[in-house]
Amino acid sequence: MSEPLTIREPGDAIAAVPFMLGFHPADSLVCLAFGGPRRACAIRQDLPGADEHTAAVVARNGFTRAVVLGYGDAARVEGAAAALCAALARHGVAVVDALRVLGDRWWPLACAGGPAAASCPPEGRAAGTAAARVTAEAVYAGHAAFASRADLARSVARVEGAARVAMRAATARAEIRFADLTESGGTAAAEGVPFVAELLERHRADGLLPDDDDLAWLGVLLTAPRVRDEAWVRVRGDDPAADVEFWRDATRRVARRYAAAPASLLAYAAYVRGDGALANVALDRALDAAPAYSMALLLREAAALGVPPAAIRLRLTPDDLEVISDRTRKP
Repeated sequence: MSEPLTIREPGDAIAAVPFMLGFHPADSLVCLAFGGPRRACAIRQDLPGADEHTAAVVARNGFTRAVVLGYGDAARVEGAAAALCAALARHGVAVVDALRVLGDRWWPLACAGGPAAASCPPEGRAAGTAAARVTAEAVYAGHAAFASRADLARSVARVEGAARVAMRAATARAEIRFADLTESGGTAAAEGVPFVAELLERHRADGLLPDDDDLAWLGVLLTAPRVRDEAWVRVRGDDPAADVEFWRDATRRVARRYAAAPASLLAYAAYVRGDGALANVALDRALDAAPAYSMALLLREAAALGVPPAAIRLRLTPDDLEVISDRTRKP
């Protein structure tokens, strides 16, 4: 998230989690970690998952405190939450609260300690005005939370209907154009490096997204690693919002066989922005198109290890990349 949210009480945490994840969790266990050198983060697992991995990631990234939230029925939440609380304690992370959330109500869990769980009414407690305040802060800061992870995934799914038909025709034209290029002695790198730079700069200048023919041509050219890497180093790590918009659109519109590169670029832009949920659904798209795609596998491994966004940012410039490319081309 680009702007931190203020969390003072349980209702704040419950309200903040959907905006930190990018969607409203269900049948989930969430660890909201904070109190370290980095901004707070939320790590989600499907119920009944509760293993050492989440606790290890939290501790490795220097977080000292956590709130555990379980979303679902008590029978599914309580055991998993207790196991996660115990794992966090083993890793030296203090659990300051543990809550079960169902709909707009919450219940304290005994694994956090203290008398609150015993004194909670059977019907639970309402999130109240605290949730409204945090939600208002998040919306004002431009954050959004999809209704579910499935809805988030649909935000990067392929376009349908007339848009897909139009892109299919544009892709066929691009493939013929690429065949003509190679037959005449041209290369994807020579054609693609200036082309991807032009499209990205145009989008940043005026917000225009590529038309069908330009996007289909870009999709074909991105199969060349040099072109993909040019796009990669041009993602603005300090302000990737425009890159997220550009590569989300490209991921949705290119033909499936060309989706691995734009989906991986979307995942990277989302990751450096701190949007791990969007990064993960983008990686799903990339690996569905090409299960062995190296960039997607690298980013998925980084996410699994909990590598912070600042640590994954590329420090290369387009000029640096050109120098490296020149060296590798020399005999």
